[in-house]
Parts: sequence; C-alpha cells; structure tokens
Amino acid sequence: MSSRPLVPGLVAEGEADEGFLGIVISRQLRELTWMSPHAVDVEATEVVSCDRERLVAALEELAADCHLLFTHDEQRERRRRDSVRYHSHYLVPVIGLGETEGWLLADRAVWAGLEGSDLSLLPSRPREVDRIADPAGVLAATVPRRGKPVRDYFEYVGRNIDLAVLAQVPAYANWVAETRNALKGLGYL
Repeated sequence: MSSRPLVPGLVAEGEADEGFLGIVISRQLRELTWMSPHAVDVEATEVVSCDRERLVAALEELAADCHLLFTHDEQRERRRRDSVRYHSHYLVPVIGLGETEGWLLADRAVWAGLEGSDLSLLPSRPREVDRIADPAGVLAATVPRRGKPVRDYFEYVGRNIDLAVLAQVPAYANWVAETRNALKGLGYL
C-alpha cells in the first residue's frame, strides 16, 4: 500500500510559532492519522513568518504546497462559527489556532525535566493555561536561568510536551477537533 503525503503549513507570527507550533502540529497530525485506513506520511510543517498585512499572500504561498494550513487570524475566526475555512482556488482548509502562547506551559513535567526551571508560576492543571493573563511573562519566569533566550527552549518543548496533557487545554482540544474534521473532509480519516 502506498503512503499518502500530508504537508501542513503554518503562517507564523513569531519565534514560538516556528520553534514550538511547527513541531507540535506535525506530531499531532501523526497521532490523528495513526489510525487512518490509509498510510499517511505526515511531513514537516512548512512555516512562513509574516505580519497581518502579508497574511493572504502567505496563505497563497503555502497553499501551493500544503494540504492543510494553520494561522492565528482571530478576527476572521470570530466572524465565523466554523473556523475551518477554505482558502482560494486551492481549496486548502485553513484552521485557526487562536491564542497559543500558554500551550508551552501546559505540561509541568517538560519543565521539571529541565534543571533550573521555576515551576512556581505554572498552573496546577493544564486547562488553566488558557486563563494566564501574561503567558510570555510566565514563560520567561519559568525557563532555566542559564543565559539562554526563551526561544532556545521552544523546539525542546515542542518535541517533548505530552500531547495528552496538552489536549486537556480547552483551546488545544478545540483545535484538535477542528483539525480532525478537516482531515476527514480531505479523506485522510
């Protein structure tokens, strides 16, 4: 049986998106398609960083190569109940991620495994990360103090965060459900 490629695309708004979300998206897609009746080859997330003014151009650029796109276009999401929408003549599903900064803080065990991390500001339950008013500030206070910038931990957390723990965060669970529906619509599930 031949495998079917699945190339995700991400319109990134910052370094956390590139280093953390790009990895988590590919990992979550592998988990969602694991039980697929088809052999699915989830490829690395293609990432384009841009500001709001270049959003449509970035989506067009990614849509040429990707099967599924992810973005933080909250304004458009609020206007539509169903945040899965199809972009341009490519008919590529675009799924809104919403606010994701807190997702880095959901799994205490990832941070506990990094010597020197300060866990005091992390919520006791993963679902509470959506309520953190300043996730960037909490993240800066949590990372080990070894002179490394916060961004140096994004890839590590993306590769090691427990997806089952992350799924306890309501916004993440919603994103996974929307992604699952898009995968069904594309015939991957």
